Amino acid sequence: MSDKRRILLVEDDPALALGLVDALEFEGFDVTHARTGHDGVQFATKERPDAIILDLMLPDTNGYRVCELVRGQAPLVPILMLTARSQEADKIRGLDAGADDYVTKPFSIGELVARLRAIFRRVERSPRLDETFAIGEARIDPAAQTLTMGREKSQLSFYEAQVLKYLHERAGLVVSRDELLDRVWGVESSPTNRSVDNFIVKLRKKIEPQPDKPRHILTVYGMGYKLVV
Repeated sequence: MSDKRRILLVEDDPALALGLVDALEFEGFDVTHARTGHDGVQFATKERPDAIILDLMLPDTNGYRVCELVRGQAPLVPILMLTARSQEADKIRGLDAGADDYVTKPFSIGELVARLRAIFRRVERSPRLDETFAIGEARIDPAAQTLTMGREKSQLSFYEAQVLKYLHERAGLVVSRDELLDRVWGVESSPTNRSVDNFIVKLRKKIEPQPDKPRHILTVYGMGYKLVV
């Protein structure tokens, strides 16, 4: 059996898909290609890939819906969304649908591979027996990647769990975006990278009684974020 990381690419553009498959296989990944959202969900359910690269625009549906369906079957698989849209609202919608990260077209193969490898490094280094902790009324289990509010339990993505875990470890201290990008994603920041802000918006919706008036995940303007438990 191959010990290569298995990547599912869901992309309908033949030229782009061919280039990505060749490049990813050259980098040592085992790649399965699906041309439609329906096939992507079927492959993700049956083959259980190590990560999914998902295009937003597909012929039969959109990446948001595919992401939601995959999350129902494989809640922990990392998903990177490919999007030509640069609007922050579109990116937040993708993260809300369950994507762990996004890459905006045009992008370089180097950036895509770096993000994949960063995902795998974080998964390997993440302790499996992390203790649960509380933020306000929410209880987070980073090992199981779950968040419990009262009787309701929701699934967290890998990065959501790790962001909360790192903020909890640094509770009361200001944590910059660059620090989160380095310690959680394992990538350097860039002037256009708003992944951290989008994750914070998404997490506030899950934790804060009033997300627009946060009491726990606070913005320290010009510096970053601070967690108040």
